[in-house]
Amino acid sequence: MSARAAATHRAVVMLRGINLGATNRIAMPALREALAAAGFENPRTHAQSGNIVLGTGLEESELSDRVEALITQCFGLNVPAVTRSGQELARVVAENPFSELADQESKRFQVTFLRGQLEPGVERRLAELATPAERFAVRGREIYAWHPDGIARSKLALKLGAKAGLGEDVVTTSRNWTTVLTLLEMSSRDVS
Repeated sequence: MSARAAATHRAVVMLRGINLGATNRIAMPALREALAAAGFENPRTHAQSGNIVLGTGLEESELSDRVEALITQCFGLNVPAVTRSGQELARVVAENPFSELADQESKRFQVTFLRGQLEPGVERRLAELATPAERFAVRGREIYAWHPDGIARSKLALKLGAKAGLGEDVVTTSRNWTTVLTLLEMSSRDVS
C-alpha cells in the first residue's frame, strides 16, 4: 500500500532512541528525504530526537510499521516508532490531568506514549517508584508524569524510559511537554 492512501490526515511519528550519543544516528534532512521519497506528504521534523509530522492515509499501526521498515531499509537501523494522529495528540494535550504542573516547568513534565496497552500491575509498580513529590497518571495509551526534582534523578522517569520498562511487548517513547505542544502545533498546520 502506498503511503498516499485515499484520505490524508496529519500524523505525528515519534522515534525511540535515536541520536542519543553515538548510536542510532540519523540526520533529519536525510530522514525527511527518505519519507518524502516513500510517498509521505510534507514530512517535517522537530529537534534531532526523531519527532516527525507528515501527511498520510495510513492507519496508526501500519504507519508505525512502514516508518520502521523504511528506517531499516534506508539507514540500517531497527528503530521503534510510536504514532498518533494530529487529533489524538490534541486529545492528549486537552486531557492532561496535570496541566497546572506542565505549565510551571514543562521540561520536568513528560508524556510517555505507548504502542499497545499496559500489562496488569505495571501502574502499581510505577507508583512504588515515584517519590512523594512526583505525580503520574495513566490515561489510555499515555502516561503523564511530573518529575519536580528532575528527570535524570527520577526512578520513575528511568522506568518510563527503559526499553522494556512497561512490558516486553509495549513500545514506548517519552516527550517533554514543550515538545508535545510543538508537535501539536506542527500537526495543525496544512501538510500539502
